[in-house]
Amino acid sequence: MHTLNIDSPLGKLSLYEREGAIIALRFGPAPAAAGDGAPVLRQAARFLERYFAGRAGPCELPLDPGGTRFQKQVWRLMREIPYSETATYADFAGRLKSVPRAVGQACGANPIPILIPCHRVLGSSGRLGGFSGGKGLPTKLDLLRREGALL
Repeated sequence: MHTLNIDSPLGKLSLYEREGAIIALRFGPAPAAAGDGAPVLRQAARFLERYFAGRAGPCELPLDPGGTRFQKQVWRLMREIPYSETATYADFAGRLKSVPRAVGQACGANPIPILIPCHRVLGSSGRLGGFSGGKGLPTKLDLLRREGALL
C-alpha cells in the first residue's frame, strides 16, 4: 500500500493506493505517507486539485473500495450522480429494493469520499442527512456549495 498526503481547502487529505487503485481517502494526514510516486496517487491528487478549483469532470480513476456487495452497489450508484446534482437515500433504496437507512449506512461506510461522492446523497425533502468525513455536515455543505448543488 502507498499513501500520499495532499493539501486541500478542507485541510490535509490522505490518499491510499493498492495494486494501482485508490482504496481510501481520509480527512487528515496519513501518519507515515510513503510511496507517493504511485501513478494513480498523482492522478488522484491532480483530480482533487481540479475538483477544488471547480474544473473536475467525472471521476474516472480506478477505485477499489473494500465493502459488502450491498455497499459496493450503493457506491456504484453514487459514482453515477453527476457533478452538482444530488440524489436521495430513498431514490437509491428504491433502485436497490432496500430501505433508506441501509443506504445511509453504506454512505457512511464509504472509504473514498469525494471521489465516490457520498456528499451528493441527501435525505428526503432536501434534508442533508449525515456525513462522516472531515467536520461532518459542515464539510458536506462545503462540498455541495463548491459544486453549486441545490439544497
